[in-house]
Amino acid sequence: MKRNEFQLRVNFGDTDTAGIVYYPNYFKWFDIAGHQFFRSIGLPPLKLMKEQQIILPLLQADCRFEHPLYYDDVVTIKTEVEEINRKTVKLKHEVFRGEMRTGYGFEVRGWVKEDSGRIFAVPIPDDVRKLLEEEGMGSCVQVNPWLHA
Repeated sequence: MKRNEFQLRVNFGDTDTAGIVYYPNYFKWFDIAGHQFFRSIGLPPLKLMKEQQIILPLLQADCRFEHPLYYDDVVTIKTEVEEINRKTVKLKHEVFRGEMRTGYGFEVRGWVKEDSGRIFAVPIPDDVRKLLEEEGMGSCVQVNPWLHA
């Protein structure tokens, strides 16, 4: 199945009073990772919305926390298609600091059409399904040169 990864640096505002990453940030990062994933395979969410009236709403999310993250840590978020159903895609996310996995989880996103103010799930087109099922990395792995400064 298709996969992608990107890096980010933990900001001070991502931490709680103990200096540990506040747990909702994992869900924020999963959301960012999902959008990055779709961009990396040539399906930018904004373009889908403008050209095909397709949106990718979040239907379900889950996360397990294994090790704490701290301010200034550089993390890699690895995203992979875990399951494709008729009208949904399940993305698996893993968060790493170096080689250590600090947490993992998933998102289920719908393939939803917006028409005249109404939204409704529609089947994932065969060409999109084929793209999601292909092995390999998405074409653009985002790495920020400022992360290693």
